[in-house]
Amino acid sequence: MTSPEAGVESGAPGGVQARPVVAVVQRDAVTLPRVLAAEWTKLTSLASTAWVVTGTIVAASSLAFCLSLFAGLGDAVTGTSLAASGSVLAQLGLLVLGVLVGAGEYATGTSLSTFAAVPRRLPVLAAQVVLTAAVALVTAVVALAASVLVTTAARTGAGASWELADPATLRAAAGYVLFLTGVAVLGVGLGALLRRPLAALSTGVVLFVMVDQVLAANPGRVTDAVRALLPGSGTRLFADDAQLAALAGGHGPDLGAWGGGLVLGTWCAVLVLLAGYRLVRHDIT
Repeated sequence: MTSPEAGVESGAPGGVQARPVVAVVQRDAVTLPRVLAAEWTKLTSLASTAWVVTGTIVAASSLAFCLSLFAGLGDAVTGTSLAASGSVLAQLGLLVLGVLVGAGEYATGTSLSTFAAVPRRLPVLAAQVVLTAAVALVTAVVALAASVLVTTAARTGAGASWELADPATLRAAAGYVLFLTGVAVLGVGLGALLRRPLAALSTGVVLFVMVDQVLAANPGRVTDAVRALLPGSGTRLFADDAQLAALAGGHGPDLGAWGGGLVLGTWCAVLVLLAGYRLVRHDIT
């Protein structure tokens, strides 16, 4: 960048001669930490983020409490099944969070400004995935803790224990958190791929709820196999031993707890990669 400012040099023939001064202006480099900071500011400055997180925790624990009221001594319930019984509403809440993060800027048109500042584009998507996963993980932990707390009386009445030191309980608790975190990441992938919040949310609900329930109501070799390959298979992560045994006795593949988590993780990876491909190869509007 050149400046009209000049030094004065005297004694030259013909009078005073101006010497140009060159000023160099260096722009701040676009780095992943800076992109993360920018996306964190956007995420935390939206009122919808706080409402979705709070609503998810309240909805999950409230549903767990209400369902626990029907549990009695001798019923086939466990401490894990009672604590995780609010997962349906929890997954919907975190799906909404992911979709809003992934598709929100396209709906408002602010994506143009974002990608003008970060021309390489992919760091923005990576930052959105990382931050959404972090927020979802914390939300899932709090939702699980609240659900365990509000179902204490019901577990006592039903003779069901919930001890985190027990390996099966610890696996289910970790699986609950991982499942909900995966749902949020999948929401980001859907939102960034489809770029329309309503379309992405509708697709997520169909994948997680509607198709799964239709297939569950019509058991068979084909339907059970297809159901096991849907992202809802991730619920096996926090299923108790009796539920896993029932699934293993069906017509579908015996994935086990971590196999279901692998299916969900694959869905997340594929959708995020497709969103990244569209982001790089196509227009951002």
